[in-house]
Amino acid sequence: MSSQFTAPVVDLDTGAVIATHATDSIPQGPLPLLLDLPVQVVLNGAGALAPLHEALRRAGRHPREVVLTLRGTCGETEKDVFKVGLDGLRAHGYLLAFSGSGGVPLDLVSQASPYLLLLETELVARMPRDHRSVAVARAPATLARGLGAHVLAPGVEDEAELGAARNCGVRLAYGPLLAPGPDGRVRVPLPAPEETPEAFMLGPRVQELLLPAVTLPAQANAEDVVAAFGHEPSISSVILVDEYQRPKGSLDRSRFLLSFAARYGHALHGKKPAHRLADPPRTVPRTTPAVAAMQAAGRDSMRVYDDLVVTDELNRCLGIVRVSDLIRHVSKA
Repeated sequence: MSSQFTAPVVDLDTGAVIATHATDSIPQGPLPLLLDLPVQVVLNGAGALAPLHEALRRAGRHPREVVLTLRGTCGETEKDVFKVGLDGLRAHGYLLAFSGSGGVPLDLVSQASPYLLLLETELVARMPRDHRSVAVARAPATLARGLGAHVLAPGVEDEAELGAARNCGVRLAYGPLLAPGPDGRVRVPLPAPEETPEAFMLGPRVQELLLPAVTLPAQANAEDVVAAFGHEPSISSVILVDEYQRPKGSLDRSRFLLSFAARYGHALHGKKPAHRLADPPRTVPRTTPAVAAMQAAGRDSMRVYDDLVVTDELNRCLGIVRVSDLIRHVSKA
């Protein structure tokens, strides 16, 4: 797939690539996807979503790996139909995102438990020069904090736009400034001292620090995991899940690849089930406070820095939270 139609979604705190924004077709690879979906498609009913489900199936993708950005407007008379459609998407396992411009009524946005709220590209471009645009951007950022969602800035072209977005509480971004360099790596400019994250991150819940998980079926073999880790150096773990998206095993990058680097490692493990090398997943409910999550991480001295798996009320994998993120945000508090 042409790089023209994909862009890495970057965690500005860590510089890690956590997803791929695709606008033309569905790319291969283990990274979660950010896809646009017109609101009208959802309003047209379950049948209109069949091409999306089929395209993902053909690409070997699962709904749990996809964040759908709902773009367009939903009127008052369409709210009930749209809510049914959103419930169906969530039941399939999709994560949901909404534009912060207000095309969808706020009560529906809040009920949908979105993973992301997106700023408009034009708004991001105006923010360095227009204090009114900054005020507009702070509104979805405030809403996102209340909902336990992230804010994403698309189309970031220069450091001034990135700095303005950071000052509004944006953590995720993509755009020309964050495109991979000749060596394939993404480099995130460091924030200026005055652009450090604000004090609103006091005592966050883990769902506010949630990152998409790279997942594989519980039956995957070890070579599948090697391929996933080889796709992107910022992938710190692979979570094995069952058919209901419940976590069944956790593979830490360093320990797993060390097993393969050992003598006869590939011969011993390559074609065999990956769960032989997996640790039990360390799960925390999405409403767990950061301090409590850090306490859970510290119970096993051998796995203190392993990613924690964040789960919903049905013990389904929603994503991961990195212990380094917990430490950073708790230390600020």
